Amino acid sequence: MQERQNIAVFVDYDNIEIGVKSTLRREFAVSLCLDALKERGDIVAKFAYANWSRQEGAVRQMAENAVQMVQRLPSPRGDKNGADINLALDALEMAFTHKNVNAFAIISGDSDFIPLVNKLKAYGKMIYIVGGKAFTSTILQQNCHEFISYESLLDDGKYQTREAAPRQERSQQQPQQQTQQQQSHGDQGYGRGGRREYRRSAPLELTHALPLLERALAALRRRGVQPQLGLLKSTMLQLDPSFNERAYGTGSFSDFIDKLESSGYLATTGPEGRKTIEVKQAAEAVAAPKKDEALPFLRQVVDIYKLDLEDGATADDLAAWVVKIHPGFDAQKFGFQTFPELLNFAQDNFVIRVEADPARGMIAYPPADPEPAAHPAPAPEPEVAAAAVAAEPAEAEPAEEIPVGAIEELEGETRKKTASRKRAPAAKKAAGATASVRRPRARKQVE
Repeated sequence: MQERQNIAVFVDYDNIEIGVKSTLRREFAVSLCLDALKERGDIVAKFAYANWSRQEGAVRQMAENAVQMVQRLPSPRGDKNGADINLALDALEMAFTHKNVNAFAIISGDSDFIPLVNKLKAYGKMIYIVGGKAFTSTILQQNCHEFISYESLLDDGKYQTREAAPRQERSQQQPQQQTQQQQSHGDQGYGRGGRREYRRSAPLELTHALPLLERALAALRRRGVQPQLGLLKSTMLQLDPSFNERAYGTGSFSDFIDKLESSGYLATTGPEGRKTIEVKQAAEAVAAPKKDEALPFLRQVVDIYKLDLEDGATADDLAAWVVKIHPGFDAQKFGFQTFPELLNFAQDNFVIRVEADPARGMIAYPPADPEPAAHPAPAPEPEVAAAAVAAEPAEAEPAEEIPVGAIEELEGETRKKTASRKRAPAAKKAAGATASVRRPRARKQVE
């Protein structure tokens, strides 16, 4: 029997709040994250870290969900990583002192938590990461046990669904529609009264899930285990923690398998709940472009618009530039539900640099250049160095010629000074000769 999971939840509020605002144009709701975690175990502790004096609107929802608010005191020198350090220390302390806690959930998208995740995994803890796919580090997504995307937690009934349009037509119209919506809101923030309505992205094509599904089925065959639904999903999460069946337009994993079967990709046998699965079409026969194949398109656009990106460009503007240079480009063809997800992936591959802005959304910049040396000391060129060496003796030589008579006068004065210096000690010796006559004789007798 599988051990019941006791989950401790740690919320990096500043990170998750600005990420949700900049990508989804919505206020962060901690209740959505907690409800998703309750499906996976019992929540035994809840902590949230922020400077709560500046987050008055969030205090109420934290209190309503019984989340313990840990005050982060700002430092005079800045507190960029203050919440990260406090959260990591408290999580490690709980791992040592509370043996009943066997799972940790970190609600954040910050890649700085990767060392904490690896350390907790080394102590045998189950790790959940809750964050948006458009702002959570892909490295963090791949190094936990399960990544829960915040986008998948939003209820379809509360938010409008994007109209199903031809993929190529949508790819050409989407950047223009987003730009028009952004201009209609102007520079206003996206608070409770003025935010733009979130629209769920169209589901991904099922062909993007076939390679992972085949890998999981092959792993189960090597173990000699029949691929049933529950075991198949856990194996897929082991291979790719960021897998989520809701990205393909299904509400549960069984619905996901049924959709694959109805599309002719799978064949299932056995009663409900104990189905065994076989692949009917190999992934190579219906291969979809991989995520890495989208990077050359974006890299070319970044090189062309590098000067425009120096001051920062919104994700909407960059999407319009990509479509302008590559008509018909669609991020969903490469396995990204939204264009900001592509930017997040490209940032981890050093193609572009992205910063989250609560008012303007995701702001793109050119990739950071390599850092210069601490003490730059460029070596002089050979020609310059040779000229400097040749100039040294020339500077020591007199600039004008001195007449011969002047030289003789100088030599005469020098001889007089030297003679006077020599006569001075001799005069001193003559003055004290009477007192020192016997001393040298005494030394000679002793010798």
